[in-house]
Amino acid sequence: MKKQELFTLTCLIFLIAIPLFIYFTYFSNTTDETEDPDTEEREDEDRNDGDGDRDGDDNDNGAGDDNSNEIHWGVDSASYTDDDFYACVVDNFGEPVVWGRYLGEKEGVSEGLDADEVQLLHDNDIQILVIYNHVEDARGYDNGVSHAEEAITMAQEMEIPEGVAIFVDIEPEYPVDEAFMEGWYETMADSNYEPGVYGVFDEESELLNAYNSMEQEVQENTIVWTAYPQEEITTKEDAPEYNPQGPENAKVYGWQYAIDSETCNIDTNLFEDNMLDYLW
Repeated sequence: MKKQELFTLTCLIFLIAIPLFIYFTYFSNTTDETEDPDTEEREDEDRNDGDGDRDGDDNDNGAGDDNSNEIHWGVDSASYTDDDFYACVVDNFGEPVVWGRYLGEKEGVSEGLDADEVQLLHDNDIQILVIYNHVEDARGYDNGVSHAEEAITMAQEMEIPEGVAIFVDIEPEYPVDEAFMEGWYETMADSNYEPGVYGVFDEESELLNAYNSMEQEVQENTIVWTAYPQEEITTKEDAPEYNPQGPENAKVYGWQYAIDSETCNIDTNLFEDNMLDYLW
């Protein structure tokens, strides 16, 4: 082959090779650049997914649980709540979140709740625990029905909204049986209100025995405010750790841990956060 022909062939090869080299080099770089962001994005998504899971775990085990387990301090009283009585409680004990009061007057025992008192408590961001204390013999199904119907009528006259629990007060000296408790529960559960029970649920009490003798469903769906065990009256700041004792299968959401303050006529209480759903 002549030198001129060889030179021409070499030039031709270069002319063909250079565009091919540029093309493949550019194509390779473009492919890498388009693939890398996808990979990075998937890695970011993986990291975000991981963070999301951790955030979820934090919500499950952290602030959410803290809120659901929050304990609130409150009082209950047989006395009428006016400005002076309210100031006595706040100045000597602290600001309550919950204030227990009674439906209707019971002569020589308790003053009945009225609209002015409700307004005063609500104006101070206090929720009202509604108590019915007109029982002295807590025996018999029909008797339980009758008292529940009376409590419902009183609540309606006070315009207490639906969903609020009404706590029947069964004192330690009152005779009680499961039939009364079931009559109270079934009548209250069929109304716009929720069934609640207050009493001293110590291991030897007739009330605890009667409660544990009820149908399982009734036990599990009754809201219990227990007065056992008893400790000393304290301020809000010095309240004991929440340690109520009541029926094993009940919604034990409240604990009256001490009674009969000498400074103001109050009893002192602690309540689970769940109890606030059943207050007025």
